[in-house]
Amino acid sequence: MEKFPILYVDDEAHNLTSFAATFRIDYQVFTATNGNDALEILRNNEIRLVITDQRMPEMTGIQLLEKISPEFPDTIRMILTGFSDIEVIIEAINSGRVFRYITKPWDENELRMTIENARQLFDLQASNRGLLDELKQKVEEQDQTLKLFTRYVPEQVVRQTLEKSQETIFEGELRNVAVLFCDIRGFTPLSEVLSPRDVVSFLNDYYQTMTEIVKQQKGLVIQFVGDEIFAAFGALELYPDNEINAVYCALKMMDVLPILNKRYREKFKTVIEMGIGINYGEVVAGNLGSEDRIRYSVTGDTVNTGKRIETISKDHPNSIMISDSVYQGVKDVIQVKALDPLFVKGKKDKLLVYEVLGIK
Repeated sequence: MEKFPILYVDDEAHNLTSFAATFRIDYQVFTATNGNDALEILRNNEIRLVITDQRMPEMTGIQLLEKISPEFPDTIRMILTGFSDIEVIIEAINSGRVFRYITKPWDENELRMTIENARQLFDLQASNRGLLDELKQKVEEQDQTLKLFTRYVPEQVVRQTLEKSQETIFEGELRNVAVLFCDIRGFTPLSEVLSPRDVVSFLNDYYQTMTEIVKQQKGLVIQFVGDEIFAAFGALELYPDNEINAVYCALKMMDVLPILNKRYREKFKTVIEMGIGINYGEVVAGNLGSEDRIRYSVTGDTVNTGKRIETISKDHPNSIMISDSVYQGVKDVIQVKALDPLFVKGKKDKLLVYEVLGIK
């Protein structure tokens, strides 16, 4: 069994000899006659306990321990002193520089018990450091897992899901949300002339650009469906002006389209057109699925109608269509053109739909 290493520092040689003779059977004993020699021993050996005399020439025991503390923070520090130095030693103990003091002349049984206490303290602190390192490693691994996971699931969804209990994970919430559908026009024939690798590269570039715009406008991408982006504003976090955020998002998407098309023309020899539909109203927001597989989504008539409004834009290339509920929230800041009321699938009555022209 490895012996517990102790450094004993005293400027009186006979004290060093006495200490070594008493404790070398049970401990690995190092000795030094001054502070500088003690520091050299510490730098070349794994010392777990330092016991030093207080009154020494050139460097006192307290001064030595002050030097040891920052360089060897895990080493336990004890000091030998006479009664005349008690106040100085107590101050050092209170400031954390000294574990314990021993009065001179030392009693073997008392000192042996104190050394054993120091050894147990060192072992406990080493064990705690090991546990802390293990905990840090697990936290780092969890952070890495979370970062990887959020590439597949939005970070807000991950964090909200982790905060919920198993019993409440599938509970939905009624929210007033703006939903946005953005679709690439004519993507199917385009995908037939591009290689599978180019299709993936094309979509990833497109999704990356559009997702950043959604995030900037406080939205959340709910789902990618083929070449379509489904986003929601106000689903996870409550923000004012969700309708305005959604419309500003759509305008920025259209603004970036010429930049994307320049890139696509150079790389893929093609350009794209888009259509966007936005609706606002009450939805059910929450995790959908089974215990084996879930995803965050928003559902309800507001979502279905939003999708129907997006299809209207097929007859109006690179257009943004909004419902009347969206218009009521943005009419003071957005210019629009009213379309003739029209029927959409799933609705008995005609809808009021507006085409967004720009910001007032």
